Amino acid sequence: MGVGASVLSCCRGEFEESDNTGSEYQPLLGDRERQAVAALVKLFENDTRISFYDGEPLRALTVLARSDVHHLQLSAATAFSEISEYDVRAVPQEALAPVLYLLQSAYADVQQGAASALGNLASVSANKRLIVEMGGLELLVRQMLSPNTEAQINSVGCITNLAADEENKLAIARSGALIPLVRLGRSRDLRVQRNATGALLNMTHQAELREKLVAAGAVAVLVDLLHAKDEDTLYYAITALSNIAVDSDGRDALWSAQAKLVTELLHIMQVHKIKVQAQVALTLRNLASDARFQCAIVQNDGLDALLPLLQSSYTALVVAAAACLRNLSIHADNEDPIICAGLLPELMDLVPQADQPELQCHAIATIRNLAANNGSDKQAFIDAGLFDRFRMAVESTDAQPQVLCELAAAFSVFALNDQLWRPVVELGMCHLLVRLLRCGHTDTEYNACLAIGSLAGKGHPEAAEELMRLWPRGLRDGLARALTLPEYASSNVRPAVLWVLMALLNSRRAAVCKVLRADSQMLAAIESIGVSNVPSSSTCTSASWSLLPSFFATKGKSDEMATSPVTADSKTDIDDDGICGFALEAQRMRSLAAQIVALVQDAD
Repeated sequence: MGVGASVLSCCRGEFEESDNTGSEYQPLLGDRERQAVAALVKLFENDTRISFYDGEPLRALTVLARSDVHHLQLSAATAFSEISEYDVRAVPQEALAPVLYLLQSAYADVQQGAASALGNLASVSANKRLIVEMGGLELLVRQMLSPNTEAQINSVGCITNLAADEENKLAIARSGALIPLVRLGRSRDLRVQRNATGALLNMTHQAELREKLVAAGAVAVLVDLLHAKDEDTLYYAITALSNIAVDSDGRDALWSAQAKLVTELLHIMQVHKIKVQAQVALTLRNLASDARFQCAIVQNDGLDALLPLLQSSYTALVVAAAACLRNLSIHADNEDPIICAGLLPELMDLVPQADQPELQCHAIATIRNLAANNGSDKQAFIDAGLFDRFRMAVESTDAQPQVLCELAAAFSVFALNDQLWRPVVELGMCHLLVRLLRCGHTDTEYNACLAIGSLAGKGHPEAAEELMRLWPRGLRDGLARALTLPEYASSNVRPAVLWVLMALLNSRRAAVCKVLRADSQMLAAIESIGVSNVPSSSTCTSASWSLLPSFFATKGKSDEMATSPVTADSKTDIDDDGICGFALEAQRMRSLAAQIVALVQDAD
């Protein structure tokens, strides 16, 4: 039955009943109500495509909405509910007022119709805020507390849509809606449960509200919903848990349920559809920002569950699995399990995929994290094609800036590792570092300097010779350019360049002094950084070397992300810095520059 037929049925029924019954029933309709019914009947007979949001139809429906007669209220509620299913647009305050009035009706079926209409209209951004401003939120919370299932479905669905608006979220939390929403997440009615879980998800996109949800007991409910039979409910619950896991306090709360949480997530990841699998992997990624979960996921055979995702032909699954591995690889105890699980060759194959820069970044960062453990055997990395893959990635004409930065950061780790630095030199990787140094991106240049400085600081003849061979082949130009960058763009790069030069001086004093003495432009750039009151010295003393940073490899920081909001009537599908950070204080940097100049000028 269409909108016109539904409303005409109710209106005509009232109209005829009031005309044909005894005199004792005549007060059922007042004059204004009779006029409103007659107007609607006439309008529907002439045009069934009528709009209820303005003009005479809205005025007539407002009269019916404010009537004391049940059937007339129901006629208005039915009209608003049905028309809003296909005519969804921003409406004026005058159109929302009768709907909100109907939400306060003494009749349950009228309330349900009004809540349904409000939920439909709440899918439009402009209406979301207007509904809250007009006091609709408090009325919906009251409906949520009703024992009537239909009232719960419609009111929670509307709140789900309202919660998709950032400005409404805090108002919803202050309205007292969180505890009822959490309670309705345990409803036996799948529709109520789905809408409540969607609303909880939409409330997890702000840190302050995540704290309130945890305090309201949402974690236990969401973990229990991992058994949900409804696919949407399951997806919403997983995504809400993922968002809660963004915060350290949230992860602490989730750790209390970790035994059940981790095993359930890993089970779901192996048996459900691609969309759910990908979201589980992203949830595990956020959980793995915590060292406790990094170990728990691996101990519960999480690597075996991630391997098929990494081999999938679906990019979303591969990205999610790689993101999870990135965080798992931070824990030193996970290096051997990751390698033994056969994941290293899969990660290597992802490194050159220039058409998927996000995937490249995750794979490179994971390999970097694994390589940062200096004590373990790194032959597996070389056997898996580490340097061939990295060479392909650096030389790709499609390489994105963020990928180049990750590559340079990884090389800075390789240059520190006792087993990997030598292949970097022997396999001709140093020219790739020069290429990265000259790429024009400050963070990449910085990490490239760190790698070159680490190789120079080894004091090994082969490393020094290779770097000096590359001096006229781009190394000099890259270092000189970095020295002349504006200070705001080079706060880390210039100290790194000075460190490279000092390391080279320490290993190949005569050769470096010779090229610098002959390079007045570069020497002037170094001298401009230096201070005039630092005494000259003909040797690189331990005191001057102590000005250099205490340089060591660190793991990349964990990667977390909250997902987008959902609406009751729609579904949504659903990084990382350089690894070694240091910044010499200005005075120390000037002193180091002055010492370099003094060493060059005093050389024989």
